[in-house]
Amino acid sequence: MLLSEHLHEKAEESRHNETVGYFLATIGSIFFTGGLLETVTTIQDPDWFLIIPYKITPQQLDPHSLLGLTLTSIGITLLTLGITLSLHYTRERTWYMKQLLKVSAPEEQELKKKQMEQKLKKQKQVT
Repeated sequence: MLLSEHLHEKAEESRHNETVGYFLATIGSIFFTGGLLETVTTIQDPDWFLIIPYKITPQQLDPHSLLGLTLTSIGITLLTLGITLSLHYTRERTWYMKQLLKVSAPEEQELKKKQMEQKLKKQKQVT
C-alpha cells in the first residue's frame, strides 16, 4: 500500500469519526433538553445549579426528578464528548490532508511532465 493511499484512508476514517462526534453531540443535546423538560414540568419548585434544575430529597426520592437529573447529566456528558471528538478528528483529518498534499505534489508534477511529453510527441507526429 502506498503512503498516499494510506493517508487517504486515514483521512476518510477521520471524516467518519468526525461525523460520529457530531451525532454524539446531537444526541447529547436531545438528552439534555429532555432532562431539563422532564424536571421542569414534573417538579414544583426545583433547586437550580447554574442552568440545571434538580430536586433530590433524602426522605422522598421522586422518580421524575431522578430521571430528569439522569437525562440532563448524560446529555451534558454526550454533548461535551461529541464536541471534543469532532474537534479532535477535524484536526486529525486536516493533518492527514496536508500530509497527502505533500506526498502527492511530486507525483503530480511527474504526471504533468509525462503528459506534456506525450502532447509534444503527438504534435511532432502530426507535423
